[in-house]
Amino acid sequence: MSALMSFARGIDKVTTFVGRSVAWLVLVVVIVSAGNAVIRKVFDISSNAWLELQWYLFGAIFMLAAAWTLQRNEHIRVDIVSNALSKRTRDWIDFIGHIVILLPFAGLMVWLLFPYALRSYEIQEYSPNAGGLIVWPAKALLLAGFVLLLFQGISELIKRGAVLFAGYPDETPTGASHAAEASELAALAPDQPQGGTELPTGAKGSLTNEEPRR
Repeated sequence: MSALMSFARGIDKVTTFVGRSVAWLVLVVVIVSAGNAVIRKVFDISSNAWLELQWYLFGAIFMLAAAWTLQRNEHIRVDIVSNALSKRTRDWIDFIGHIVILLPFAGLMVWLLFPYALRSYEIQEYSPNAGGLIVWPAKALLLAGFVLLLFQGISELIKRGAVLFAGYPDETPTGASHAAEASELAALAPDQPQGGTELPTGAKGSLTNEEPRR
């Protein structure tokens, strides 16, 4: 299991590096979009190449950061259902869901997209729009995104299995949305911790007498 965990952590490092690097493209796409809008409005000049570059950048952000989002546990969940379940039940749902849904879907997309992107590269496919960009890099981004997602899904499956079957501590980050949900629940019941254990009298009093945050 230790070898599998090392493999999973290696995948996590690659995913994190790619995700953090791609995050900077958000700034680039904002600059490109703003510049394109200003030039079009002020000088009445437009270019299909600049418009398509915006689409390519958005696609790169969405596809290449999907695996990082999974690794950071930031994908949307139905929190009203998830929070009502025990931690072990949620781990089992993740474990089975990765096997039954995520990995087969990501594997199928890689299998379908490889010849799709390869064919586009072989013919050096260009956009049908006048002055448009070359197309094959955009199609290659689709393939790269699902390859990253497939490997990250394997990593998450290994980590979830280690928690369920080998007693490893859970290293899954608490996503910002889930942390906010937990904070809201704690605020609704300040005298009761999330685990359901009664606080000592002194600790309870310190909580109830605490000054509200400004």
